[in-house]
Amino acid sequence: QVQLVESGGGSVQAGGSLRLSCIASRSFYSSNCMGWFRQAPGKEREGVANIYIGGGNKYYADSVKGRFTISRDNANTLTLQMNSLKPEDTAMYYCATVAFGCTLVGRSDYRSWGQGTQVTVSS
Repeated sequence: QVQLVESGGGSVQAGGSLRLSCIASRSFYSSNCMGWFRQAPGKEREGVANIYIGGGNKYYADSVKGRFTISRDNANTLTLQMNSLKPEDTAMYYCATVAFGCTLVGRSDYRSWGQGTQVTVSS
């Protein structure tokens, strides 16, 4: 089972940017779908963005389209570039493998994930 380690979170003001990274214990397989989801206290898990490793197709939640970009930087590193951050983006962010539903970010079946990285956006 792949191990995932997220980093890059922090505290920023609204309108700012952060770049999250996820390093995996092994190279991603071309058949893999990887993604990011977030969870704020008292709220349900929310899918943010997914990417098919082989084809590079990317999928986003409506709430982040045009502001966030998911990428695979190398064989075992996933990133999430977050621009124009809003207070409602505040949450713990997790990198995860996607077992099913890669194209449906809001209904993806996330499996293995790391310890998460906290993102806090102040107004």
